[in-house]
Amino acid sequence: MTLDAGSAETNAIVDPRRMVDRGAEPLEAGRVGRPHGLDGSFYVTGPRPRLLELGTSVSVAGQTAPIVRRAGTDRRPIVRLQGVDDRLAAEALRGQALGVQQREAPELGEGEWWAHELEGCEVVDGERLLGTVSRLIELPSCEALEVVRDHRAEPLLVPMVKDAIRSVEVSEGRIEVNLDFLALPEEPRRAEPDPEQGGPS
Repeated sequence: MTLDAGSAETNAIVDPRRMVDRGAEPLEAGRVGRPHGLDGSFYVTGPRPRLLELGTSVSVAGQTAPIVRRAGTDRRPIVRLQGVDDRLAAEALRGQALGVQQREAPELGEGEWWAHELEGCEVVDGERLLGTVSRLIELPSCEALEVVRDHRAEPLLVPMVKDAIRSVEVSEGRIEVNLDFLALPEEPRRAEPDPEQGGPS
C-alpha cells in the first residue's frame, strides 16, 4: 500500500524502527480467480500486484511454485504457476489464497506499508481517538482505511492520500489523520444534567 500524493505535505515516512520479520507469516498476494485460457493461467482476485511479479515463488494449497506467466493489468492480473498446466488444474485451485514469503517481497520505500501492518492501528486526530483500522479496502480512486468506531454502527473510511493522513507510526500502532479534510461531523455532546430538575436538560 502506498500513500497517494496530495496537495498537503505529510510526515508519513517509513519508521526506521520497523523491521520486517523475513520469516513471518506469508503475505497474501490475492486469491485464485477464474481460469483464463487453456494453459493453466488464472485471474487473481484481491491482488497485490507487487507480490505477483514474474519469477516470484507463490504458495497455494500447500504447494510452492514460481510465477511463470504474468499478464493482464494490476487491477486484474493474470498469472500462471509452474506445474499448473491446464484449465482443470487452475479451476481446482479457485478460491485458494496465494501466499508470498516476506523474504520474497520487494523492499518498501518511503510512504509505503503492507496492509497487515496498518490493521489494528489506532486512528487519531490529535488527542481525539477515532477508532481502530480493521482492514484496507480499495476504492475506485484510491485505497482507504476502514476504521471501526465503538460508538458508531458505520465504519469511517479514510482515503490513503496525503491530505487525509498526517503520519503513520506503525511501530507505535498509531495513524494521525486530518479531520478537517475528512469533514467528519462533530459528535453530539451528551446532555448535561439540570441541577434544578435533577435530570438531563
